[in-house]
Amino acid sequence: MQPSPSRDLAVGLFVLAGLCAVAWLSVQVGGLALGPSDRSVFHASFDQVGGLKPRAPVVVAGVRVGSVVAISLGEDLRAHVTLDVDGTLKLPDDTSAAIRTSGLLGDQFIALEPGGSETALAPGSTIAFTQNALSIESLIAKFATGLGSGGEK
Repeated sequence: MQPSPSRDLAVGLFVLAGLCAVAWLSVQVGGLALGPSDRSVFHASFDQVGGLKPRAPVVVAGVRVGSVVAISLGEDLRAHVTLDVDGTLKLPDDTSAAIRTSGLLGDQFIALEPGGSETALAPGSTIAFTQNALSIESLIAKFATGLGSGGEK
């Protein structure tokens, strides 16, 4: 086979394009933000987070607007969740946060439900109204013991 500079250049450009595609895909999957971003951090406290994990989605009306950054146990023995949300989103200060499950056995995420207040939630503040994760085990236990029927036995 004879050396061909044009073929060598084409193969080199093809390999370079492939490496760039792999690098871009790695950044997208990893969730790394390049450059400055307009983000806001909020906090929420829950009695029960279930299977919520860091990097879980934060959604408003079904649209992903952020992710869970960290989950820690506070001195008050409640789970404290740190949320990273799009900074251009102006949430009312009476916004509520609920832990939801996608599907019957799917992953958990946080759904933000904006309230009707005219005052915006300040970045870094705590969301006061929260709803814990639904525990299937506790529902089964209530059903089995008859506590969920609403009537006397």
